[in-house]
Amino acid sequence: MNKLIDWKNRLKKGHMLSIICVLLIIVAILGVILYKKQTEYRQASENSYNMAFFELVDYVQNVETYLAKSLISTTSEHGAETLTNLWREANLAQSYLSMLPIESQELENTEKFLNQVSDYSYSLSRKNIYDEDLTQEDLTNLEELHGYSVELENTLNQLSEDLNNGRFKWGELTEKGTEAFAQQVDNISKESFSNLEENFHEYAGLIYDGAFSEHLTSQEKKGLTGDDINEEKAKQIAQDFVGNDSIKEIANLGLSENATIPAFDFSITNKNDENINISISKKGGHIIYMNTNRQINSEIISQEEALKKAKEFLEQKGFNNMQETYYLKQEGVMTVNCAYTQDGVIAYPDLIKVKVALDNGEIMGIETTGYLNNHTQRNVSNVKISGEEAKKNLNKNLQIETQRLAIIPTEWQTEILCYEFKGKVDDKEFLVYINAENGREEDILIITNTGEGTVVS
Repeated sequence: MNKLIDWKNRLKKGHMLSIICVLLIIVAILGVILYKKQTEYRQASENSYNMAFFELVDYVQNVETYLAKSLISTTSEHGAETLTNLWREANLAQSYLSMLPIESQELENTEKFLNQVSDYSYSLSRKNIYDEDLTQEDLTNLEELHGYSVELENTLNQLSEDLNNGRFKWGELTEKGTEAFAQQVDNISKESFSNLEENFHEYAGLIYDGAFSEHLTSQEKKGLTGDDINEEKAKQIAQDFVGNDSIKEIANLGLSENATIPAFDFSITNKNDENINISISKKGGHIIYMNTNRQINSEIISQEEALKKAKEFLEQKGFNNMQETYYLKQEGVMTVNCAYTQDGVIAYPDLIKVKVALDNGEIMGIETTGYLNNHTQRNVSNVKISGEEAKKNLNKNLQIETQRLAIIPTEWQTEILCYEFKGKVDDKEFLVYINAENGREEDILIITNTGEGTVVS
């Protein structure tokens, strides 16, 4: 009987041990699941904060750009458009700033600055809409706002770089509070949000494709001339364009019927085993694009040589009277924007982009969408005012460096013949476009010269 009781007791102990083991396993599984969920939540929050921050950076950059443009605008019509855009961008910057995990008191003056930019630009835009000129006091206030916007932009750019390098995470800020934020930022750069806030206490009261590239599409396709061709003809054109001697293999990828410009696409392998994609329009057999990618380990070709090679290539392929406008250098490749010129007048809508390898000057790509959409012979004689008369409508602070006639597109798919004035206000370069028919200010662009190229906005 004692043995039986002893056996039952051991059985109970074993049963309890099994239950405990099962419970421990369940707890462990739940812990893993909860940890995984928490990690996913933290990552989702981090991604959300990153998105808000980088959107904030973009909108603050736009605020700075529009403030700069507002300083040299001389017509109420264009001024109203610029100031309305400024009002919108400042509002959007405020929205994304409020999404960041930082106590409101830490950003109170930054928020106040963006709010006052928004309110002030809106009130000035109303003056312009009612055809009232901005006073000298208005311009002085805008100039002061622009100075603050540059400080804010510089600080955000520094933080953006450090965020990309992993020097701080938003999750740490939400856990440790704003004191940790100040410490993090002080460790990162000399110009922190805290320093920026001190500056704002003084204020009581802002591939690449180049200029006009957002208006390159057209329903009419003026440059798309000729009769329809078949696939075999398109293949022959592709081979001739690349060069038969350099081709190892060519594959037909079919007809893209629903594309903006219906085209036959081909994949070519050259004798260096590099892949080249090329597209030939169904109508007329025009080259739409050609592109190849390869590793470039050195930059031997200078900017001047690359620009020259791009222009020579276009001439060899039958694109005459093209002039380089802007360029961008990335990873050993220079992308050059070239626009058509007619009788000395540059036509920005007729845009072709050429990729030049900086190790040996090889042409790695071409894209002709703007040219095929818009190229035509234009009437460039409809000039009603002289260049000297056009200058009278410029901001008096603009130090003019060059002037020429240019055709620019509008958002309504039309074109305007303008005087293009390139000049400086302080250290910032501008392009100002004055209508050659009525003297109206049509557009203002900011030129940014970087180590990677010339960009306009």
